[in-house]
Amino acid sequence: MGVMAGIFMFSTLSINNAYATEQGQQRRQARDVRQDTRQDSRHDKRECVVNDSKSNSDCRQDKRQSKQNGREEARDIKY
Repeated sequence: MGVMAGIFMFSTLSINNAYATEQGQQRRQARDVRQDTRQDSRHDKRECVVNDSKSNSDCRQDKRQSKQNGREEARDIKY
């Protein structure tokens, strides 16, 4: 009985460690997506303002929308 309990505990710990590692990688990927989205949004807003193609308000809304899309993508990765 003692040996079986030890094997069960070891296998349970191994599964938990594998899950934690996978979860950490997912968090890292989601964070990278959010950071890239932020930089892209800033760049897009700057170009929008410089090109004077839209009002400042419209450029701001576009930036907000692109950041929201990035957050959703990060959530999809994470969960």
